[in-house]
Amino acid sequence: MNPPISRRTVTVSLLAGAAALGTAGVAQAAQSATADRPAERHGRPAAPTIVLIHGAFADSSSWSAVVERLQRQGHRVLAPALPLRGLASDSAYIRSVLDSVTGPIVLVGHSYGGAVISHAAADAPQVKALVYIAAFVPDIGESALQLTDKFPGSTLGQATATQYYPLPDGGQGEELVIKKDLFRKQFAAGVPRPTAQVMAAGQRPITLAALQEPATATAWKRIPSWYLVATEDRNIPPAAERWMAERARAHTVTVRAPHAAAVSDPGPVTGLILRAVRSVRSDH
Repeated sequence: MNPPISRRTVTVSLLAGAAALGTAGVAQAAQSATADRPAERHGRPAAPTIVLIHGAFADSSSWSAVVERLQRQGHRVLAPALPLRGLASDSAYIRSVLDSVTGPIVLVGHSYGGAVISHAAADAPQVKALVYIAAFVPDIGESALQLTDKFPGSTLGQATATQYYPLPDGGQGEELVIKKDLFRKQFAAGVPRPTAQVMAAGQRPITLAALQEPATATAWKRIPSWYLVATEDRNIPPAAERWMAERARAHTVTVRAPHAAAVSDPGPVTGLILRAVRSVRSDH
């Protein structure tokens, strides 16, 4: 068993939703996105595909309001399910999704999903922009837990519970869930109570190992990035978000939102993604 978790050191991306897409579902969605891709017209390049990566204890439904807004404007969107088992393995899975898309990609990550997109896009030339929504932007050797500890302010440690799952070798691994009675206050303050209750009920756990695993790649050092700082975040300290955004030289916006910014404030989140999309189109 790993050492006890301190109140300050445990941070995860906590979003919730309904059923997760499986591998077959993601592949089918990606094939649809590439098959439906319109040809360039009047000399104007086609818009990039937007790929949305959720954080821990979530599925693609956490992006629902953002997806609806993007699709209404005619954008192609994928929101694959993230396994939440380990940074390297999660990133490899998302890279397989990226490889199934034809043309440029704007890759978006929330919280732990930010670490994943930084890793998955490191040697993916089709990714032209990275967008971080209250997300981790680790440098090589940094983990999510280390970045959270860099600044005070996270209260997630006291809001989480540890549970165990079987490992292939017969041992037990640790994974984290948020306590349902604390979910709304901790993660989704301002979200209507019925919605927050659904999110809490559908949360998917993340392994402790994933949060402790150091990054080995940094796509943000070569790919332009955008960052949304959520000033009411109780999972990742807002000071840490600002510091990571500044280090990555990201185009940054600040929104009075909780950690679940895509649920509470889908308008500003969508707006930032569209800024990245416009930048990609203007460069190609």
